Amino acid sequence: MTPQIVSFNCTLKNTMGSILSKTFNRDIMTSLDAPQTEVLSGLIKGIQNLKVGENRKIAVPADKAYGFYDPKKVVIFPRKKIGKDRKFSYGDIIFIVGKSESKKMYRVIEIYGDLVVLDGNHPLAGQDLVFEIEALDVRDATTDEISSSSLISEQVFH
Repeated sequence: MTPQIVSFNCTLKNTMGSILSKTFNRDIMTSLDAPQTEVLSGLIKGIQNLKVGENRKIAVPADKAYGFYDPKKVVIFPRKKIGKDRKFSYGDIIFIVGKSESKKMYRVIEIYGDLVVLDGNHPLAGQDLVFEIEALDVRDATTDEISSSSLISEQVFH
């Protein structure tokens, strides 16, 4: 199957029907063969073989969306290592460069004096999700697009 490039409107809901977000997603690659399919693999599978104007409701379990909530991704961090004079509050996003020089994103979930509790889980981790898709543009991906495909997880709902 040839990967497609799809642009679509999406309403993201939880399983209770509450709207979590509405987005327009442009030029998303629908290939399941790429190594980036660990995040949102259920959505990628659900948008396979779309046709322009088609509407789909795609139910994606947590393990095929943003994964299960992992308590090991919650860390207590010294405030001074984030920046002594830096002001932040509950819910703020902080990027920390790890020992391997990779930048990781965390959400502030608690502040205790000189310590900050950070959560590295995606805010939607552990949730079963429903994506309501309206395909606006669909075409076969070119060879260049396939070889330099961008990550759906970086484009959708971050």
